Amino acid sequence: MRSVRSRLLLLTSLVLLFTSAAPLPGQPDGDRLTAEAYIEQWKAVAVRKMKEHGIPASITLAQGLLESGNGNSKLAREANNHFGIKCTPDWTGGKSYHDDDKKNDCFRKYKDAAQSYEDHAKFLQKPRYAALFELKPTDYEGWAKGLKKAGYATDPAYPQKLIALIERYRLHELDRGVDVNYASTKPSPPAPSGQRSAGRGRTSASETITIGGGRPVDLFEGRIKFVRAKAGDTYRSIADDLEMTYGLLARWNDADRNAPLSEGQRVYIQPKRASSKSAAVHVAKEGESLWGVSQQYGVKLDKLVRYNGLERDARLEAGQQVLLRKPAR
Repeated sequence: MRSVRSRLLLLTSLVLLFTSAAPLPGQPDGDRLTAEAYIEQWKAVAVRKMKEHGIPASITLAQGLLESGNGNSKLAREANNHFGIKCTPDWTGGKSYHDDDKKNDCFRKYKDAAQSYEDHAKFLQKPRYAALFELKPTDYEGWAKGLKKAGYATDPAYPQKLIALIERYRLHELDRGVDVNYASTKPSPPAPSGQRSAGRGRTSASETITIGGGRPVDLFEGRIKFVRAKAGDTYRSIADDLEMTYGLLARWNDADRNAPLSEGQRVYIQPKRASSKSAAVHVAKEGESLWGVSQQYGVKLDKLVRYNGLERDARLEAGQQVLLRKPAR
């Protein structure tokens, strides 16, 4: 007997298959995007948003696929809204009205779909989604379930639908810095001189994405991506290499955007966590700062301030104990 999850995934796959098969009223069959074509069109944008905001590319693409029907929904075509984001009291942009939870629900309207991707990333920066950024960057299941728990969607099967899409199209590989491509029946164009060909008539199933023109990206404690600063680096130069906003990069490192960097310094390229995975307490050495401890253990500076009742710019005394996790009450 199949497990509950297996039955849900099977049902989700069937729903996705049938809902994507029928064209919209008045729309030619051949004008519809397939899931593969949608992923090919938007994966680079999803990866860029992952670098800029820390949202797994797999989640962004799965939500785009599901919410927009592979980019074929009326809302996506008429309002460039790929994520079903509704109007909020603070929304000052365009509006589009469609029946959803209620008749003539107000949805956000964008000048282009790329603007929808950026607004989706900013939308998830709201406090109610904060817990999602404490998850491992590859925990797409946690993100899918967390989105539902935080109220992104009312569909009780929403997490299973996202997970089914991610696993069906291997979108989780993008979260690990690996590209995804799908077999094509069309002949591949000749590879430019000096580049490896993936073979005739098909593309490679996966290839490594080069991030930041060859900058090595490491994982701290297996969960937080970071790079090492080179001589002469600044937050701006690293952000430019990684196609990120340098103010955001500095904020993820609890630093001023113009703060100097030393060669070999660890620079996190996604948010730090709320607690240390490897230790509960740090014993300070002479001259250490609370910020330095924050960088050493990948814990947000504001969390250390709260756990220890210290100031952000606190200098530590030799032997002083610094809590790296929320103290038990």
